[in-house]
Amino acid sequence: MLITLEGLDGSGKTTAWEALHDVYPDAVFTREPTESWYGDAVYRSMGDEDADALAELFLFTADHADHLSRVVRPALAEGELVVSDRYSDSRFAYQAATLEESELRRPLDYIRGIHAAFSRPPDATIYLDVDPETAAARAGATNKFERASYLRTVRENYERLIDAEPHRFVRVDATEPPEDVVEMVERSVERLVREHDD
Repeated sequence: MLITLEGLDGSGKTTAWEALHDVYPDAVFTREPTESWYGDAVYRSMGDEDADALAELFLFTADHADHLSRVVRPALAEGELVVSDRYSDSRFAYQAATLEESELRRPLDYIRGIHAAFSRPPDATIYLDVDPETAAARAGATNKFERASYLRTVRENYERLIDAEPHRFVRVDATEPPEDVVEMVERSVERLVREHDD
């Protein structure tokens, strides 16, 4: 089973992802961008204010393809529980926002179309929902992806993804205290794993 954690920067998903390590010690925990050389290229691009948005999308997509072949698919083939901190929905929400001003028509649909050809959709996605202003303040706006104005568009894209597949998403109120958010995520994962096993 593949469970992904999604949300704006500063939503607390990495904290929740780390907490899940103790609850599911046998699961495969992974994240995007990865720690591969593809992921390194992504991080370099994220730090570059002048990076071409379309080129950046394909760096993220290459990292995702490598992640799938090297980590996700082999673990799922072994019957493992895989929990990923960010996955394809991050690409859809963030890179579509980045490409909003480009010549691409309907960037969200374009990016989803690219992924449809090769990606493995999550079985369930826990979405940590927080307003863009809070997210930006928590994240510290350390790069171009963490500004409130940009995060507003990202959040709108997440809502479009949730509207398209409401059965896949579990919304968690990430404005609650961190310990409550972690508890809500842990309860959600427990239920999802139980339902999947049934």
